[in-house]
Amino acid sequence: MTMSTPTPVPDVPQPDLFPGTFPPDAFPRVVWEERPGTLPARAWTTETTHRDGQQGGLPLTTEDGLAIYERMGEFTGTTGAIRQAEFFVYRPADRAMLEGALERWRGGHPVEPTTWIRATRRDAELVAGLGVRETGMLASASDYHTFHKFTPGGRAQAARTYLDAVQAVLDAGLRPRLHLEDATRAPREFILPFVDAVQRVASAYPDTQAPKFRICDTLGLGLPWDGVAWPRSVPGHVRALIAAGIPGERLEFHPHNDTHLVVANALAAVLAGCAAINGTLLGKGERTGNVPLEGVLLHLSGLGLVDAPDFTALNALADLYAALGQGVPPQYPLYGRDAHRTRAGIHADGLNKFWPMYAPFDVPTLLGRPLSLSLTKDSGVAGLIFLIRQHTGRSCDKTDPGLLALHAQLNAEFDAGRQTAVEWEEIEERARSVVAGMVASVE
Repeated sequence: MTMSTPTPVPDVPQPDLFPGTFPPDAFPRVVWEERPGTLPARAWTTETTHRDGQQGGLPLTTEDGLAIYERMGEFTGTTGAIRQAEFFVYRPADRAMLEGALERWRGGHPVEPTTWIRATRRDAELVAGLGVRETGMLASASDYHTFHKFTPGGRAQAARTYLDAVQAVLDAGLRPRLHLEDATRAPREFILPFVDAVQRVASAYPDTQAPKFRICDTLGLGLPWDGVAWPRSVPGHVRALIAAGIPGERLEFHPHNDTHLVVANALAAVLAGCAAINGTLLGKGERTGNVPLEGVLLHLSGLGLVDAPDFTALNALADLYAALGQGVPPQYPLYGRDAHRTRAGIHADGLNKFWPMYAPFDVPTLLGRPLSLSLTKDSGVAGLIFLIRQHTGRSCDKTDPGLLALHAQLNAEFDAGRQTAVEWEEIEERARSVVAGMVASVE
C-alpha cells in the first residue's frame, strides 16, 4: 500500500505570538470578528463588600471597613472601574463606616458610598438624612419570596409594599436602586409590570432620581446564553429590561457563584447591554461568594470598556483579609498564594526558556506577584534552575555537578516517601553553595 506524503506545516521566520490579543505589557485583549451591537460604550463595577461581604462572614469593625474602602480607592484611582460601594445602616458600626466613607468621598475618594435597605417606608425614612444620593432597596421578585415572605403573601402585596418605599425614597430626594432579588427564578409577569410601575412613579421627579434596577442572580442559577427560556437567561433579563425602557447605564447585574458561572454570567450581562456589575473585590460574599470584581475588570479592560485599575493594589487587600482570618484560598485566581506557582518540571523548563510560555500575562508587573515554583518529585532539574535564578539571579547549567548533586538529594527524599513540596527556604543554604561552587569554578 502506497502512503501519500503528508503536507508539511510551512515554517515561518518569526513566531506569531498574537501581540494584538496578548500584548506584552497589558492584560489579554478581546479582538472581535464581529462586535456585538449591544455592547455598551463603557462599563464599570459597584462594590458590596460592606453589605454582602459582611453577610458572608467578614468580621468588620469600623476601622477594618474603612481600610477596605481605602483599598478600593487605591485600586480604582481615576479609572472609574468601581463607581459606588454600598453600606448597611442598621448597626452603629455600619453607620460609622458609612459616615467615614462619605467624609472621604467628599474629600476626593473615587468611590461613591450608597446604602442598602429593605423596601419598606420605615427603612426609607431611615436613610433620608444620611447624606447619600442613592439607596439600594431589596425588592424580592420570585414567587419563592413574594408568596412566602409576606403576610398575606402574593405578588400584588409585595409590589405595593415596594412601591410605597420607592415613593418615600423619591420624596427624600434620593435615587432608588431596586434590587430584584432572585430574578433568575422570578416570573416575567411580576418583574416587567413592577419595573413599569416604578418608572411611572419616578417620572414626576428629576432625572437625577431616575431609578436603577439590579438584576440579582441570588442563588447562581442564571445561565450566560441567549435562547434559554425565562427566567434563567441572564442576557434575556437584560434585554427585557432594556426593551422596557431602562437604559443599560441604569442596569446592574449581581451574581453569586453557587454553580461556578459567576464571571461568565457577569460578562454575558455586559455583552447584552448592562453597563454595571455589582460584586466584591476578591469575591467575598454569602455562601460561595459574589462575583470577584477583579476578574470582571480584567476582562472589561480587555474588551476596551474600562481603563485597567491598579491590580497591584489588591495585594494589600489580600493581606488585610488574611489578617482578619479571611484570606483567599491558596489556589484562588490571580491573588492566591499558589495562583502562579508551578510544580511540574515541564512548566519550569518552559519558564526557564521563555517565561511567557507559562504565564497568561506579565504577572509580576501587572499584579505585583511573582511567578513561583515549589519543588516536587516532578519538578526535575529545571525546577531547581528556576528557583536558583529567581532568588540569586544566577543561571545554572543543567550539567553542573553541584546542581545535580542537590537534585539527587531531593529525589532521595521523595523516593523515601516525602509527600510535601520543598520550598526555597528549605534549600536556600544548599542552593547558595551550588552558586558559590559555580563562581569558584569560573574563577
